[in-house]
Amino acid sequence: MSRAITFSEYGAPDVLRLSEVDVPEPGPGQVRIEVRAAAVNPLDLKIRSGRVAEMIPVRFPMIPGFDAAGVVDAVGEGAEAGVGDEVLGSTSGGAYSEYALLDNPVAKPVALPWDVAASLVSVGRTAHRVLGELGVQPGQTLLVHGAAGSVGIIATQLATARGVIVVATVSERDIDRLTALGATAVPYGEGWWDRVRAVAPGGIDRVFDASGAGVLAESVALAGDIDHVITIADMSAAQYGVRFSDGSGGQGENPLPELVQLAADGRLTVPVWRTYPLAEAEQAHTDLEAHRNHGKAVLLP
Repeated sequence: MSRAITFSEYGAPDVLRLSEVDVPEPGPGQVRIEVRAAAVNPLDLKIRSGRVAEMIPVRFPMIPGFDAAGVVDAVGEGAEAGVGDEVLGSTSGGAYSEYALLDNPVAKPVALPWDVAASLVSVGRTAHRVLGELGVQPGQTLLVHGAAGSVGIIATQLATARGVIVVATVSERDIDRLTALGATAVPYGEGWWDRVRAVAPGGIDRVFDASGAGVLAESVALAGDIDHVITIADMSAAQYGVRFSDGSGGQGENPLPELVQLAADGRLTVPVWRTYPLAEAEQAHTDLEAHRNHGKAVLLP
């Protein structure tokens, strides 16, 4: 037996319980890891609350979480890692646990801290995928809404490294941080449209909405084409003819090895706000729902 966080009904963060569960056995191609870090993502909160029950039904009791990093302690037939390897990836069966299964483990460089490794998985893939879907090219101008969030800040860094001009809408407190990463940052909120036009007189070529803050109509007007705008956060996207990117169509080759190496080399910053013991998952969810975080929250089993 091992310890894991589970929930047996939808509800507030207090439905999360520290429980005794069976240690999972890896199937073909899978590895079992002793989890060293598990990222807490906004989707975890939505699943726990039942807000996405129709799209993502769960089987109770459920172990939440998708992203983890740890040390391989058992392997299935044909697995692409060995016992003792340090890896990261998406879990099969939940990440908030002392042990978890990974389907496609990616090697973790020694220089990459455990909390950063776990934090990079979903947000890195999402940022990489959406930039590809937008087809933004060097020299073009990309507007990123919610650029200080976990996905937005990675998208900003990847885009600027490719020679894309990035305009970022952020809170006042994040302007200097995004400016240091190469973006032209402006405050979000009332009047953001005029502020963006002022710093991008040549116009906006593409828009990546990672905020879900009701900015799609204006974003389409700025980009001049609904195909040049993608959101990962605004459920009203269809109302404006805008694509909602959820990764359901796949994204080709796994970008994680490249992203992991960039982070290990110091060329990609993945902000970690706070780490929590596994038993404090409820507090982690509470803090995220109250928007107290300023970066990723990570559980350390």
